[in-house]
Amino acid sequence: MNTLKIKIALWSARICLLSFIIWIISFIGIALSSPLFIWSDLHQYLTFYNTYPQFFSYFAKIWMIFFSISFMVLILVWEAFSNPDSKILTKIGSVFAILFAICSSLHYFVQISSVRFALNSGNISGLDHFLQANPTSFSSSVNMLGWGLFLGLSNLFLYFESIANKRSKGIKLGFLIVSISCLLGCISFLAQIDLLTFLFINLGLGGGMILLSVSSIRKFKKI
Repeated sequence: MNTLKIKIALWSARICLLSFIIWIISFIGIALSSPLFIWSDLHQYLTFYNTYPQFFSYFAKIWMIFFSISFMVLILVWEAFSNPDSKILTKIGSVFAILFAICSSLHYFVQISSVRFALNSGNISGLDHFLQANPTSFSSSVNMLGWGLFLGLSNLFLYFESIANKRSKGIKLGFLIVSISCLLGCISFLAQIDLLTFLFINLGLGGGMILLSVSSIRKFKKI
């Protein structure tokens, strides 16, 4: 087996795991440093933005870009470990992983660049269409397209591949939890059920991805 592929897979899985650990730390930091913000209008958000520290928010967004790219690379490497009969499943999963990485990276890069520039300068005209804090914004929809639909489908096809190749229980369960959480989160988002969207996309997806990352690291260390 090509050692370069194993090293790439290992580092990709490690970065995925680290990204979600940092996300958890950032989530706790946000909860401790500012009250829960519920969207009402742009001016209220600007007041919130200028009143409370935003370090943990931006720190988490930066690492979500790292995660999106690392997950894409990890799935692309999985193809090298697939049997010829099930390789088509990995290829389809890889396509959705690429689409996820594009949507997610685009969304978060806009948040840490253009949106941040506009908020800091006070030039907020039309900004509500691009704010992540606004659940009905264009940018939030693009983000959910990536995290809900594309990430869910990518993990679903990799779950089918892991069954065909008899992967470990941790890997299969990780793919399954992530795929179900993402797809149900996407449905909840479309139905505008915010609590279910939060639970599926944050708790379900987060727990499943940590399990998948740890199981992948263990697998590639044994090769």
